[in-house]
Amino acid sequence: MKIYIAGHRGMVGGAILRRLQARKDAGEDLELITRTSSELDLTNQADVAAFMAEQKPDAVILAAAKVGGIHANNTYPADFIYENLMIECNVIHQAFANGVTRLLQLGSSCIYPKAVPQPMREDALLTGTLEPTNEPYAVAKIAGIKLCESYNRQHGVDYRSVMPTNLYGPGDNFHPENSHVLPALIRRFHEAARDGLDEVTIWGSGKPMREFLHVDDMAEASLFVMELDKATYDANTEPMLSHINVGSGTDLSILELAQLVARVTGFKGRITTDPSKPDGTMRKLMDVSRLADMGWTATVGLEEGIEGTYRWFLDQDSSAIRT
Repeated sequence: MKIYIAGHRGMVGGAILRRLQARKDAGEDLELITRTSSELDLTNQADVAAFMAEQKPDAVILAAAKVGGIHANNTYPADFIYENLMIECNVIHQAFANGVTRLLQLGSSCIYPKAVPQPMREDALLTGTLEPTNEPYAVAKIAGIKLCESYNRQHGVDYRSVMPTNLYGPGDNFHPENSHVLPALIRRFHEAARDGLDEVTIWGSGKPMREFLHVDDMAEASLFVMELDKATYDANTEPMLSHINVGSGTDLSILELAQLVARVTGFKGRITTDPSKPDGTMRKLMDVSRLADMGWTATVGLEEGIEGTYRWFLDQDSSAIRT
């Protein structure tokens, strides 16, 4: 089995590559293909066509994407929609053009409408208005789902999509300005404990509820879905509603999360909230019953996962932490 992992240097792609490499080291007959962005520009149609024609992979895992937080999405909306659409169009079409019958595309929970019933079910897709701050990115990821479904319908291939909840773990971005909430809290509480501060203030009321999934669980779920037999997959999906949510199925408040991070990092001071700052959506929880019915559930507990992520953070040098 010759597998191309697009985006192998990202947090999720890296975790998938580690899982596949472990299986190869254990004797499974796998050839793993990777290319850095400097070696292969996935937004360049001719380059992707030449690469696929030369490598002829048996399967493709599309974990490559342009990603960022609210600030980045608001500042560079054209970049987010253009680059993600180009990556998806080039990789998916050239996979088909070169005989790839099995492909897995990774998306995002932001595909769902802003005012969606909780927990978010797969059939909520395209039922309402998207969150404005990341609409361009969300539209691109929805297009990726529909590309896969359309190639399946017209050409009989087996292209699948998984939609993860908020991910965290080794390889995350801990930048002080553009990281997501969990790595941002890990860094802030680490620095507060290091500097002996007696108080950390978190944005908003602390009441919004969020779900988190460790990246190793996401990697396992991705391979589980990609390798699931077609009869089981088809029995649990629909031709034009084929994507699958991946999450832990549980959530907690931002304040509870901050308290957990404080405990892991050794911060002993006060945690206060700043209600003058925006809360964002009050709850975002994935309905993961479809995946559970297929036979997979998350295994990494949140405190265990945060402890491991914090150890990884401490092990990195300043460049890896992205200061």
